[in-house]
Amino acid sequence: MIEQLYKTGDLPDNELKKLIENNEYGQELYKKADNVRRKYYGTDVYIRGLIEFTNYCKNDCYYCGIRKSNTIAERYRLGKEEILSCCKNGYELGFRTFVLQGGEDTYFSNELVSCIVSEIKKLYPDCAITLSLGERPYNDYKAWFNAGADRYLLRHETANDKHYRKLHPDSMSLENRKNCLWNLKKIGYQTGSGFMTGSPYQTTENIIEDLRFLQELKPDMIGIGPYISHQNTPFGNNKNGDLHLCLRLLAILRLMFPKALIPATTALGTIDPKGRELGLMAGANIVMPNLSPVKVRKQYQIYDNKICTDEEAAESRVYLEKKVLSAGYKIVTHIGHVCLNEHFLQP
Repeated sequence: MIEQLYKTGDLPDNELKKLIENNEYGQELYKKADNVRRKYYGTDVYIRGLIEFTNYCKNDCYYCGIRKSNTIAERYRLGKEEILSCCKNGYELGFRTFVLQGGEDTYFSNELVSCIVSEIKKLYPDCAITLSLGERPYNDYKAWFNAGADRYLLRHETANDKHYRKLHPDSMSLENRKNCLWNLKKIGYQTGSGFMTGSPYQTTENIIEDLRFLQELKPDMIGIGPYISHQNTPFGNNKNGDLHLCLRLLAILRLMFPKALIPATTALGTIDPKGRELGLMAGANIVMPNLSPVKVRKQYQIYDNKICTDEEAAESRVYLEKKVLSAGYKIVTHIGHVCLNEHFLQP
């Protein structure tokens, strides 16, 4: 099964189910996934400077710590100059991609985001700008792309409508989420999607639907991470996702989408001290250290116990480089667009 997935990038549902559910396939999956990532990206690991600039959100997703109903959350917004200061700091540290991420905060209008994006692009024309601001109208996406945004991250979270409705209020819909993703592709963004592993009510069949949707979407970036509960949500007592399930799925995604940009997420590092290194060894090729001001890092709590330590901070690049090197890879500082050509030899 693994050899077929390695050679063809696909398997029937019943065989995918076996690989997803059985940890005995893990080591061979990781080995094959690593072979594929080295074919396209060598040992390069791209770093993205993450700027979490607002934790206000108009949505009430049942799993998220910054949902609007969480009245305990200490809210904040960064101003334009604060965001530009984060970029200045990041540029000096060697970052050539800035990821602007936040809740769905209507304070940040089409015009304000366009202004921020164009200013960053003017100051740092050799850098890429990634946005992750949730569901917005087509015209907003188009304006931000015209202002200079290169990439957009929008996880679909689950491709099964029944499951989606168990995780979100009636005001949200999977149809709209998917429409947003198709709009981003149409406009010309390098588009990223993804899902949680081990989320409440998730079945293996749901995960296979996620994989099939991604095959249809053909995203440039795929972000997955283990579900981690937050105490001030309806799912506060649910158990967290399994590390090894997430790692197997990272490997499967690398084999199905050989050229995709796939992060070893903060959530992996939260559930296991070596989670991100293990993620890299399972096929991931991106890490996203935090460039947000120290004063707000602990306030962007989308799940409990999110790591905000020195190893997560962008300032600790030397430490991060050592951790990545220990896994057999190296951090590179160039812009790190999705690979379009096979520029590495097959191992």
